[in-house]
This record gives sequence, structure tokens and C-alpha cells, in this order.
Amino acid sequence: MDIALITESIETLLGGVVLTLELTILSLLIGFGLSVPLAFMRASRSQWLSMPVLAYTYVFRGTPLLVQLFLIYYGLSQLAFVRESFLWLLFRDPFYCALLAFSLNSAAYTIEVFRGGIQSVPPGLVEAAQAIGLSPTKIRLRIVFPLAFRTVLPSYANEVVGMIKASSLASTVTLLEITGLARKLVSETFAPYEVFIAAGAIYLGLTFLASRLFNLIELHLSGAPPDKARFPWLLKLRQAL
Repeated sequence: MDIALITESIETLLGGVVLTLELTILSLLIGFGLSVPLAFMRASRSQWLSMPVLAYTYVFRGTPLLVQLFLIYYGLSQLAFVRESFLWLLFRDPFYCALLAFSLNSAAYTIEVFRGGIQSVPPGLVEAAQAIGLSPTKIRLRIVFPLAFRTVLPSYANEVVGMIKASSLASTVTLLEITGLARKLVSETFAPYEVFIAAGAIYLGLTFLASRLFNLIELHLSGAPPDKARFPWLLKLRQAL
């Protein structure tokens, strides 16, 4: 194993971190925005609201993300109305195709995560809010969702970590993020072992940072002070928030 080549590969592959983070963060933000209202629909007792969302989550959770990405990237270009409309300006770009696939997939998983949290909120809290005259919208935004978010935060953290790793699939549609650069570097160096060790190290670092960030958020929301002896940096970050 060539340690020097691994070091050089890490330096090269760091150039793809920005694109990886762009895809991941934008996908998570869009997915989060879609999932909140759809999670309330999914948790509704009305089948007219719940069943369409269930169908959406069943399809996107039950099929591979790679297949979804290929259907969007290769499939939409086959539709005449897409090629002849303003949508073609977006879908001819692999970045936006990957962003759409990742966002819809992330939303499907996040909906089910939030649905569980929403249904775990004690009914007595909702009844108390209704008794003091809060509107249904305010009850959902100020009571139900904040409590649900605290409950499901560890599960949502897993979704974030999973999306960081899933972003590697963007390389299959010609995007040069970390994995895309790694594949290009392998074709130049003929050293897949060292190059993909370097790529794995970078992904490991990103997932470690994401996990630590959610640990901090969880500590902040719970109000529990971090252990000063073990995590002094967590205390500083929490004070900064």
C-alpha cells in the first residue's frame, strides 16, 4: 500500500467535497421542507390525506435510489413536453437531476421519521392547546412538531448521514464529486485500492462531523450540559448557539 499516494489522493479528492456538500445540504433542505407538511398528512386519520403520501413514500423507499436517479436523468429527457419546455433547462443538467432524485428520496424517508414523532406526541397536550384557544396551525407548529422533532432527532441524524453517503451515486451521472473524482483518478493512476481508501477516509470524516453536530443539537435541545472534561469543544459550540 502506497501511503504517499493515499495522501496525494486525499488532497485531490478534497476538491469534490464542495459539490458533495452542495448536493447533500440542498437535498436535505428541500426534503425537509417537503416532509413536514406531508408528514402531518401521513399522520392524519383521513385516508384521503394519508394514502397518497403513503403511496409516495412506499414507492421511493421501496426502490433503489440509483434507479430513481437513472429514471430522472435518462427518462425525463425522453419526454417531448420536457424537452420542449423550460424544464429542459434544468433537467439537461445532471446536477439538478441528482438534486431532484436525492430530494424526493430524502423526503420519503423523512416523512416516515416525522410521522412517528408526530403520532408519539401525547394527545393531552393537543387537547390542552385546543382548550386555551390555539388554532390547529399554531398547535402543529408550536407544540406538535417541536416535540416530534426532539423525539426523532437521532433517526433524522441517520438520514442525514445516509444522504452524505448516498451522494456518491451522483458520480454515475457524470458529476465530479468525491466519488466521481475518485473514479477519474483511478483511471489515471491505476491504483483503485489507495484512491478509494482516500475517498472512504473523506466520507468517514464528513459523517463523523455530521454525527457530532447532531450530538450537539441533541444536547442543546435536551438542556443537558455536556461533560466539560470529555467534550470542552461541545460546551463552547453550545454557548455559541
